[in-house]
Amino acid sequence: MPHAGLMDEGSLGPVKGPLQRARLHIRGGKRRLRQGKISAGIVTLYDALLAAMEWYVNEPALRATLAITDKDDLRNEAHVYAVLVRSGILDTTFDFTAFDGLVEKALEKEISGDGLSEIVEKIDKVMTRLGVMPFDEALLPPEDPATF
Repeated sequence: MPHAGLMDEGSLGPVKGPLQRARLHIRGGKRRLRQGKISAGIVTLYDALLAAMEWYVNEPALRATLAITDKDDLRNEAHVYAVLVRSGILDTTFDFTAFDGLVEKALEKEISGDGLSEIVEKIDKVMTRLGVMPFDEALLPPEDPATF
């Protein structure tokens, strides 16, 4: 993954670690897409999304804004996404279930880049709504182009 060797997520903790991983994976996922590594790019952006949601629910001030019920399993990404939608942080213009299905396909084989710009645009909107984007890439550790 794009964060390998660039950060020690454990030492950053449950708030800063996932946020840094999300940003590194946004950068790395988009690079992979530009290189034509569509499946790897999609999977990397999915991990960025999961890290962003993990950060959001672990950041105390942000978590306080969420409508969490006893039935919500915050270790389940679909539940977290539903909480974010129910809380008005995200809307339904991004289809998490469809994206999850695309990721499953990408894990099995190389997929085409059809509709790629729309997917990236929607991911960017989600990341912006979550507060992960925009960010200054200059503040991230330098990327190692040798990572896949």
